Amino acid sequence: MIEVLRAGPLTTVQDLGRPGFAHLGVPRAGALDGPALRLANRLVGNAPDAAGLEVTAGGCSLRLRSAGTVALTGASAPLSVDGRPAGFGLPVPVPAGAVVTAGRVVHGVRSYLAVGGGIAVEPVLGSRSTDTLSGLGPAPLRDGDRLPLGEPATPSTVDFVPWQPPPASLALRITLGPRADWFTPEAVAALLGTAYTVSPVSNRVGARLTGAALTRAEAAELPSEGVVLGAVQVPASGQPLIFLADHPTTGGYPVIAVVDDVTPLAQAAPGTTVTFHGSER
Repeated sequence: MIEVLRAGPLTTVQDLGRPGFAHLGVPRAGALDGPALRLANRLVGNAPDAAGLEVTAGGCSLRLRSAGTVALTGASAPLSVDGRPAGFGLPVPVPAGAVVTAGRVVHGVRSYLAVGGGIAVEPVLGSRSTDTLSGLGPAPLRDGDRLPLGEPATPSTVDFVPWQPPPASLALRITLGPRADWFTPEAVAALLGTAYTVSPVSNRVGARLTGAALTRAEAAELPSEGVVLGAVQVPASGQPLIFLADHPTTGGYPVIAVVDDVTPLAQAAPGTTVTFHGSER
């Protein structure tokens, strides 16, 4: 059992999500940085798809009622056990009753805290993930919450995991469409030829960008239609929005392109530069 002493600004339970339910209006949710969660699970001996905690920016503090093992990956942040510094990206033994604290991130946005046995909250549609848009799954953590744990396995014996800070700029590959023809040729050229910046109002639903406004060639209203992970939707402001894990499954603004892989955006802090290029590069 875990007791939440300080939940931080946004800490959620995440596994690898619930894909396959978009036709029912259910987003996939799940860890934004899937490789980081898989690594944390591997370090503590969990299955790759076990649920852990996605800790956004400001850290959190937890008490383990029983002895166990934890690992922190993803965005780099200080980790301590009862106030004593512990290793980042390593399996860390924790005595019964000890307090585990993940501090404020140093590089990146989201850290992943895995605990041996995994977070064993009740699954919804096959996943334990929190969906911040629809409200499916457990609510974001609050001070005083208690979370059950599964049966722990043998933790990894690894003593070193290579880590690199997230880059200050991202080059994302896109496929134009399905509504690229709703925009002027100049808008498409701007999308492919200018740099954008990640906005501070980004969240698990989408990464909002600021930069050259994308002008529409078609003034008509678009009936709501299905949208997918990575869709680059352009609202009335002309500033693009890239849909992430908790995105809605339908939308009424035109989608100019789709990003092939949104994983790098999980650790893109506000101010990160984003450029787009086509599949020919």
